Amino acid sequence: MHPILIVDDEVEMRIAMSETLKHCGYTVELSHNALDAMKKFKENDYSLIITDMTMPKRSGLELLKDIKALDPLKPIIMVTAYGTIETAVEAMKHGAFDYIVKPFNFETFTFVVERALAFKEAAAPLAPKAADAAGTSELSESGREIVTQNAEMAKLLEVCRNVAKSKATLLIQSESGTGKELLARYIHQHSDRNNRPFVAINCAALPDTLLESELFGYKKGAFTGATQDHRGKFEQAHGGTLLLDEISEMAMHLQAKLLRVLQEHEIDKVGGKEPIMVDVRIIATTNRNMLQQIESGKFREDLYFRLNVIPLTLPPLRDRKNDIPKLVEHFVEKHAKLNQRAQPEISQETLGVLMQYNWRGNVRELENVVERALLLSDGVVIHPHNLLMHSSTTEMRGINESNSMATPASIEADQSSSMGIEVGMSMREAEKKLIFETLKETKGNRTHAAKILGISIRTLRNKLNEYRMEGDTFEFEAEN
Repeated sequence: MHPILIVDDEVEMRIAMSETLKHCGYTVELSHNALDAMKKFKENDYSLIITDMTMPKRSGLELLKDIKALDPLKPIIMVTAYGTIETAVEAMKHGAFDYIVKPFNFETFTFVVERALAFKEAAAPLAPKAADAAGTSELSESGREIVTQNAEMAKLLEVCRNVAKSKATLLIQSESGTGKELLARYIHQHSDRNNRPFVAINCAALPDTLLESELFGYKKGAFTGATQDHRGKFEQAHGGTLLLDEISEMAMHLQAKLLRVLQEHEIDKVGGKEPIMVDVRIIATTNRNMLQQIESGKFREDLYFRLNVIPLTLPPLRDRKNDIPKLVEHFVEKHAKLNQRAQPEISQETLGVLMQYNWRGNVRELENVVERALLLSDGVVIHPHNLLMHSSTTEMRGINESNSMATPASIEADQSSSMGIEVGMSMREAEKKLIFETLKETKGNRTHAAKILGISIRTLRNKLNEYRMEGDTFEFEAEN
């Protein structure tokens, strides 16, 4: 994978995007303006360009045109503070892969980046790692792994491999954080379409008008600013797989258009007069109860049965706890490499805490907790106090580090008192305690603390300003 080039005249935004992508394992290069970016582009090979729309001297739109003149297939993501349909059309009519509106959350940012890279690479198949006595580790198309030694998960993966080569539509209904997109990529990898594009779109991330244009494309003159034809996701995924993430959030009139695509295998562009034939395998995902959505009138029953030809359900982590030791080992190794740190051991007390936790956020939450603990550890051993996990009677029955025979009540008292969080405390006060404790662990480094807490540095600054107005004083004032 070649580096990703980020172009932005704002230092903080440039660094924030860079750190996010590095955290995800990507190699990144930076540029402060369009002229410097063009010079670097001519001298290097990049997998993806991410550029701000508004910059002095030469705009991101002009940079987009210059790059497309040299390499029409190079994926380019535009970043703009002005989220109008005209802005989106102006960028995309000149060949931008996608655009992101400031301010944005970095989960959305990485989602768009992964889609751009997946489309560029056209998903070449990867050989799975060999299964061993300790469990199975399967590579998804993106290189991220499905790590399991759970019998139910093994059966699910076998079903996925069996149905992968069919043309049947699949619906994955599971809780958030279980790995629905990862499973969709796994199915695509094992299908006959694995050398064709895997294209994903989040149906909840875009307003209805833009989602329609993105899915089906539009014709020149369809609306103000549509000065040339635009290929939608269905056309981009032709011959391959289209992932419709959070399908339950799609508006009813778009559900009707999607139903027609599934029935007729053709799309109608916005403003188009003739239908266009498409060959696309649909995988849809949702974290909602679809039957309840149908009963409440938010989802079409006929579309549900069209999508639910092969229903799949990923078990929540609390139902596959024998996977936790293997997942923890995997995430420790992964994030030690990403953060260029020594790989610490996991104490048995720590593993006991993780095994007893309820994991409402599933595998995604486990990965976040492990990464945070690794960053807060001494690099030798991860202890329970490094986890900084919320303790409650419904979510965790921890193990006391000094006395494994302690009662549940004493365990909760010890764990909550270690951070000053107690039963009956308000959510706001608990939040404040957690922020202060994290800042103490990072010696006042706000950037590091924000990363551990999973919030932006701006959010952390705003929280601290609120606390100052309430009369709080801090021993930690490092701004780095």
